[in-house]
Amino acid sequence: MNPAIQLLWLTLAHVPGLGPRGRAALVKRFPSIEALFAADRAALETALHDSLASFSDRADPGAAIAAILRGPETRAFVPDLTWLAEERHHLISWGDADYPALLREIPDPPLVLYVHGERSALSQPQLAIVGSRNPTPLGAQNASAFARVLAQSGLAITSGLALGIDAAAHRGALEAEGKTIAVAGTGLDRVYPARHRDLAHRIAAEGALVSEFPIGTPARAEHFPVRNRLISGLSLGVLVVEAALKSGSLITARLAAEQGREVFALPGSIHSPLARGCHALIRQGAKLVETAEHVLEELGPLAQVTRQAVPQSEAPELAPLEHRLFDCLGHDPMHMDALIDRSGLTADIVSSILLQLELRGLVLVGPGGYQRAS
Repeated sequence: MNPAIQLLWLTLAHVPGLGPRGRAALVKRFPSIEALFAADRAALETALHDSLASFSDRADPGAAIAAILRGPETRAFVPDLTWLAEERHHLISWGDADYPALLREIPDPPLVLYVHGERSALSQPQLAIVGSRNPTPLGAQNASAFARVLAQSGLAITSGLALGIDAAAHRGALEAEGKTIAVAGTGLDRVYPARHRDLAHRIAAEGALVSEFPIGTPARAEHFPVRNRLISGLSLGVLVVEAALKSGSLITARLAAEQGREVFALPGSIHSPLARGCHALIRQGAKLVETAEHVLEELGPLAQVTRQAVPQSEAPELAPLEHRLFDCLGHDPMHMDALIDRSGLTADIVSSILLQLELRGLVLVGPGGYQRAS
């Protein structure tokens, strides 16, 4: 797309008086973006009247028409055009053949997407994996493991680059040498949270960073629920891994259901606050998932991906005392004192064995104590 056409799309994407639905409806009324900006006031008034009649969003057609008639203002989009001139920086507009097909179907699709990385990744079948920003060690491990297996099966893993489950899902897909897509709540000239800068660079190199927000847009709380509709809108389904009852991940799950996407949830301990959001989703009709195969059973035919059986873990080889302590561990966290009482071993021996098991990846440790890895 040449800069002149990019400028037209950027101008329309940010005209005042219209939201995403109004802009998408308006552009459908003209054969091309050039024809839209060449239209006179009467044609624009007719198009907007007909477009806005189909929904009840608040709109200001007068402000939109005035902005379109003024035409593009290059100075307003210098940061965007400068960013787009760099290598592997793209603008995907509603008029492009590779605009994500599923995203076109949502009620409020963005008119343009800023993409850093491989733009073709957005056309792959995707599964969103979301969850708590403060997961348990087991929750983070589950997110990574599911992402790894599903990416190996051919699904691109989509998430929001947030701390916790999002980051674990992105890393799991990258470990499998699969594609992962991070949908940002900022402009793509910045990374939020900043500690994910290296992760974001790797995603851009091996997958794609995506945003609908202009270059220079900072992180604001109100942007992230808006961003969530793109995470679900790009995907065939959403898998929620650990979420409290007031988690933002439940917003993504609700949007997914409204968009006609599949919703999956991992169950957890009845004692864990981070399982309650997932359990609520299951009660509301989300599909209970215990293995990646359960996701592929639902999405495989839609995504035309390879259904791979999840490899079964072999029983770990343990010395007698290790085995004795390992048998005392469950998948709910246990404090050291409880393990000492249950195993009958001394504190020094229990501490030493736990360290060895943790180093071998058989035991996870978190604020609630020790538990078996998945």
